[in-house]
Parts: sequence; C-alpha cells; structure tokens
Amino acid sequence: QVQLVESGGGLVQPGGSLRLSCAASGSTFSSSLMAWYRQAPGKQRALVALITSGGRTNYADSVKGRSTISRDNAKNTVYLQIDSLKPEDTAVYYCNAVSSGVASWGQGTQVSVSS
Repeated sequence: QVQLVESGGGLVQPGGSLRLSCAASGSTFSSSLMAWYRQAPGKQRALVALITSGGRTNYADSVKGRSTISRDNAKNTVYLQIDSLKPEDTAVYYCNAVSSGVASWGQGTQVSVSS
C-alpha cells in the first residue's frame, strides 16, 4: 500500500488558479498510473485527470482546457494545476495511484471556490 498525501487546497476566488500536489511513498511511483478525483457532498466521486507512467494524459470534460496534470518522478509527486476556477470545482480532491494491481488513495484536500 502506497501512502499518498495531498496538499495545496484552500479557498480560491472564482477565476483564480491553484496547484495541488500529491506526494507518494514507495519505490513504484515511476511505473504507476496516477490520477486526481474529486467529490462534492451528495455527488459521485469523479475522475478529474490521469497521467500514465509514460506521460500520457486524459481529462474530464468538466476541466478540459483549463487543467494540467503532471508528474515529477524524481520527487515522487504528481500535480494538478487548475485555472479559471469555478464554484462547481468546489470539492475534496483525492490523489489515486495504481501499481502492480494495488490501488491507493490519499486523504484528500479541500478546494473551495467562492468570492
């Protein structure tokens, strides 16, 4: 089981930007599929973005064009940059890793978008 710790959440103005970080423990990070999910109260946890070990990325339609997922294998860290934040982006954001058949989740970081 890989330990994942998210950070970077907080209160942000609509139209603003933020970068979330997810620090991973373990030796399999470079070969892991990494992803960000989010969940608001009363809503399903949904995929926001993912990045493969080879750097291929995919994004949910809700954030397409204003988000960037990236990874730094030397630091065992994955990032999620979100620009043009909207109130509907408000949610707890979770980091997810899948490696060798094992799925790991972080505890989440709260993102609140309001004026």
